[in-house]
Amino acid sequence: MARSAMNLPSAEGGLSRYLAEIRRFPMLEPQEEYMLAKRWREHEDPEAAHRLVTSHLRLVAKIAMGYRGYGLPISEVISEGNVGLMQAVKRFEPDKGFRLATYAMWWIKASIQEYILRSWSLVKMGTTAAQKKLFFNLRKVKSQISALEEGDLRPDQVQQIATKLGVTEQDVIDMNRRLGGDASLNAPLRGDAEGGGEWQDWLADDRESQESSLVEVEELDNRRSALAGALSVLNERERRIFEARRLTDDPMTLEDLATEFGVSRERVRQIEVRAFEKVQKAVIDRVHQLETAPVRRETSPAL
Repeated sequence: MARSAMNLPSAEGGLSRYLAEIRRFPMLEPQEEYMLAKRWREHEDPEAAHRLVTSHLRLVAKIAMGYRGYGLPISEVISEGNVGLMQAVKRFEPDKGFRLATYAMWWIKASIQEYILRSWSLVKMGTTAAQKKLFFNLRKVKSQISALEEGDLRPDQVQQIATKLGVTEQDVIDMNRRLGGDASLNAPLRGDAEGGGEWQDWLADDRESQESSLVEVEELDNRRSALAGALSVLNERERRIFEARRLTDDPMTLEDLATEFGVSRERVRQIEVRAFEKVQKAVIDRVHQLETAPVRRETSPAL
């Protein structure tokens, strides 16, 4: 159930235009939704799937708006939410008695959150279960304890948040600084800081040299490019299992994946091993191609 195949509207042309477009799709009555879901589940009727998806695009947009504070294009957030919606429609079981929106909400949020975490991981943000919880709940907890001012939290606030979310105090401090956005270096130090002055007076650059940083970035880009190319050799199921087992700090269990795909744990393990071998071979082939690629030389035309 690919997005392009369903011909869904895109938010890339502007949010207002997109919201106007998706309002054209009617909401479904419970019985109509049930019959469409049955048609999709029993006969894989693409028209039924299309109507189920388009009638819930407004739900995706509403959920996506709640993630506007993470510095990412809202069009991409909505697009990721639509991917989650399509996954929900694909797996929805109407005979269980609840509405599609109730079920789809969790898939939409999970898809958006995974996208945000992938994007923020580029700046080395941790992705353990506890850090994910901290990442998506820090603002809410700060609001609950009236810790809305910019800058670092007070020690008592840090301790309170760490206890509430089950993480270390250092995790709270680091995450708050990552999510705090840009601040002026000319801003005065808060409180009774010794010596007073501005933030820039207390800054020390202990980072690596620009040359070392550039080499690291290039190497990271090359690894990402090689991995992205290698993953293209996998089919949808192989890629899902490989990513869930090998490309996350909190891997899914064989049991959970077996339940998701309706196969045995041993079958999931076999698919994982086969996918790893295919990716490994693809990466080796890509590296070999880069090493043996001829150097292009500019030559003058013969006279």
